[in-house]
Amino acid sequence: MTGHAEWRDPVAVRRLAGEIARLDPGRPVKLMHVCGTHENAICRHGLRDLLPPWVRLVAGPGCPVCVCPAAEIDLAIRAAKAGAIVTTFGDVARVPARTTLMEARAAGADARVVYSVADAALFAAANPGREVVFFAVGFETTACTTAAVLRSGAPRNFSIIASHRYVPPALDALLATPDIGLDGFLLPGHATSVTGLHAYAPLAARHGVPMVVGGFEPVDVMVALRDLLARVGDGRGEAANAYRRAVRDDGNPAAMSAIFDVFELRDAAWRGIGTIPGSGLGLAPAHASRDATARLGLAPDPAIPDAEPGCRCGDVLLGRVEPEDCPLFGSACEPDNPVGPCMVAIEGTCQARYRHRGHA
Repeated sequence: MTGHAEWRDPVAVRRLAGEIARLDPGRPVKLMHVCGTHENAICRHGLRDLLPPWVRLVAGPGCPVCVCPAAEIDLAIRAAKAGAIVTTFGDVARVPARTTLMEARAAGADARVVYSVADAALFAAANPGREVVFFAVGFETTACTTAAVLRSGAPRNFSIIASHRYVPPALDALLATPDIGLDGFLLPGHATSVTGLHAYAPLAARHGVPMVVGGFEPVDVMVALRDLLARVGDGRGEAANAYRRAVRDDGNPAAMSAIFDVFELRDAAWRGIGTIPGSGLGLAPAHASRDATARLGLAPDPAIPDAEPGCRCGDVLLGRVEPEDCPLFGSACEPDNPVGPCMVAIEGTCQARYRHRGHA
């Protein structure tokens, strides 16, 4: 087999499902992944249906757009209303706060969708008479690109609203939350390719909970789940790599160096979850001049609620409930008319379930 075929082989997937079934520890097991791409792959290929009934695989806070607090989205909207050109990714523009960036644009604010932070910096260079703000949302995979642009000498009229989040502290917080009851983590392949597996090894050892990084093809996911469940059964609280063609134990040192040159870890709010210590990436003092909120004199409004009445995005992000358990799912809340962020983003658990599980 060539290309991706070996990672999509249905015979291999069925064989792995059998191997997983034979790992039955004689009790229910609850696993969590923290990656929207994993959720889409799992739903698209029907992988949950291949797992034995004693395994429950839930989606955690793996969608960076979904965990972006309403108060930070509101900052971006107010920056646009204050006269700045606000740039961000397409999914972010549709996430609700008091309103959305898309709705603010329809009302006259200057908000624009870009494909990357580099595009936003080029846009600033082409508009030297305007303040161009990049609303910087994402985990380590996008934080390193924001850092690279700021280190390279972006135009003077370019600034950011930093809403980047760092994944390892979020897993630490989840494991310290007793009512969630997790037996293991399927680690995100994209983010771990930047941080490296070594960022998770101390967490796994301290909590006695295994963690395995996996890729995104069906065989990738099933191999990672098999390796994870083997460790659950043996009681091995360790971090392991089932995605070696993309992830190294030390990750991407150059990318991590850029991140921690430009940013520093701070306590940060995760929408629907609360404040997680050391999980935010705020601008370091040497780059504080790029802070759009300071340039524009803006401060977060703590009165903005993260969730509309009836929306259970927070519980979905914590793996407490499935999207289908939310009373709004598929009726009042759908991709064309989302109530909560989990239905907005392509990486959102609710949208993935809606699109891939017969609701579309």
